[in-house]
Amino acid sequence: MAHPKILVTGASGYIGGSLVPRLLEGGYPVRVLVRNPAHLRWRPWRQQVEVAQGDVLKPETLPAVLANIDVAYYFIHSLYAGADFHDLDLVAARSFAQAAREAGVQRIIYLGGLGDPSDSLSEHLRSRQLTGAALREAGVPVTEFRAAVIIGAGSASFEMIRYLTERIPPMICPRWVFSRMQPIAIDNILDYLVGALEVPASSGQIIEIGGADVMTYGETMMGYARSRGLRRWLIPVPLLTPGLSSHWVAWVTPVSARIARPLIEGLRNDVVVTDDTAQRLFPHVHLLDYEESLHRALADLRPETIDMGRYDAAADERGDAPAAFFLLRNGIYMDRRYRTVDAPPEEVFRVLSDLGGENGWLYANWAWRLRWFLDRLLGSPACQAGRADPDNVCVGDALDFLRVEEVHPASFLRLHSEVELAGRLWVQFESRPHGDCQTRLVQTIFFAPKGVIGLLYWYLFYPLHAVVFAGLIREIGRRAERICHQEV
Repeated sequence: MAHPKILVTGASGYIGGSLVPRLLEGGYPVRVLVRNPAHLRWRPWRQQVEVAQGDVLKPETLPAVLANIDVAYYFIHSLYAGADFHDLDLVAARSFAQAAREAGVQRIIYLGGLGDPSDSLSEHLRSRQLTGAALREAGVPVTEFRAAVIIGAGSASFEMIRYLTERIPPMICPRWVFSRMQPIAIDNILDYLVGALEVPASSGQIIEIGGADVMTYGETMMGYARSRGLRRWLIPVPLLTPGLSSHWVAWVTPVSARIARPLIEGLRNDVVVTDDTAQRLFPHVHLLDYEESLHRALADLRPETIDMGRYDAAADERGDAPAAFFLLRNGIYMDRRYRTVDAPPEEVFRVLSDLGGENGWLYANWAWRLRWFLDRLLGSPACQAGRADPDNVCVGDALDFLRVEEVHPASFLRLHSEVELAGRLWVQFESRPHGDCQTRLVQTIFFAPKGVIGLLYWYLFYPLHAVVFAGLIREIGRRAERICHQEV
């Protein structure tokens, strides 16, 4: 039996972008709806899906988008639009549902917000549930999942937990920190969303979903602190309003007040599963507890989990001019630099392979040696080791205080520090073919700070690091060009 054809809206967002690979793994043909297809060009699954350009607030664009679609996932949310997001959500949902009915779509699957409808819900939670009702108005069967805080790198709620806990040892806590909730791992969210395609009885149902643990928001932060080896204290402040809390969050974290406020207002309500519909319909879904959910989310605290495609595309638009980006994504700070080198990738990689040890680091060698000395005092095994082969670089080799973690000859080299002075550090180089006998050299410094000390370390030393990093990529390029020209 052929798989139904799927439409995923909001594919450039967190949930939609996470769901598409799972659907493709299951063999489902997927079409994605986006307002600007350029927003998907860096997605690794871009060439495996059909991309449709449209806008749910422009009904005339939807018939072509929904043509021949069997099931549509609806992940449109206007939270970033400002104060009137709830009105836009309803208009968008009604427009989409009507177009879906006219196109013969068999079902809409929607992810909304958990909360007792009879309670005095926040505007944000009420809007999520009213959106589900608006989708049902046109008569297309809707499967509406309702979830609370989603635990996963990239989830706005989880990032708020991450940054508050990492950055504030004595955590000032208003009353909403002690509301009960049932956090759920992103893996379980995807289990339910994909599973609904194989469970016909889920059609037309409102299904409350949550993880294995019921806890307070404060307990989620303390659990995060334990998992990261941080000491934190909760200090209750009953008079702190959601408005003041949102500005506080915006001040100490990368989450803006515009996003933080509706999320915080929603936390004043207890959001826990009150019926067993999910368990009855999806008994095969193994619910993760909070500790395991955190473990999986924090496993993403590595360089390979960061999608750098959009920055590569932005750098390519600048042509051969050097480009640099300072970034913070999913708890990792990055300094990413690009330079075009008039030498083939093999020559550039030869220079990379010679870095460290007696050859030095080409630029500000004293700074690299100072870090080597500090790591040696702290007992880094890398400082006592060296290379297995003096002419090549291999996984496990030590380049001063850095250990070779991954290497692909002529194209890729990643090093990491075994001593976490204030967090986890990686230095990564990529040598990509570019034009006629040229190389696009990409150098990225990744730093995952641990607590306030890590944050202070990054910002206090970044002015020096920026000079060193800029000089390093420049000198690598120059050295490769000189060697290449001498050989010619």
